[in-house]
Amino acid sequence: MQVEIREPRTPEEFRSYYWLRWKVLREPWTQDRESEKDHHENDAVHLMACLGDQVLGVGRLHFNSPDQAQIRFMAVEPEYVRRGVGSAVLKELEARARQIVLNARDPAVFFYQKHGYEILGQSETLFEAIPHTRMGKAL
Repeated sequence: MQVEIREPRTPEEFRSYYWLRWKVLREPWTQDRESEKDHHENDAVHLMACLGDQVLGVGRLHFNSPDQAQIRFMAVEPEYVRRGVGSAVLKELEARARQIVLNARDPAVFFYQKHGYEILGQSETLFEAIPHTRMGKAL
């Protein structure tokens, strides 16, 4: 399957991008619709994996400092997990940074380790129910 990785540009593309983030990362924990955004949205790199007009995966990169970027909001349509969609988004996000840190949900730790990330320690527990592990990778 060949997906196209691109930045959302139109209002409709951004709606699809944010909807997938919410659907995968927030809706299962009954979080409101605006919880998929934070204060970094306007200065972040937003990428989405598309098959035609369908958004299959998304990810975001923002810079904590000139040398360190953080990946957040990685999400893939459940039926496309383990089909290369997340890897394609991650690879393109990595191409835009020197050193990356992220907070991975426990089920995603192996995915990031497979891509060369190291465990740096424990991170927050989101919604008092979702433990995260702090991970990093020098590029």
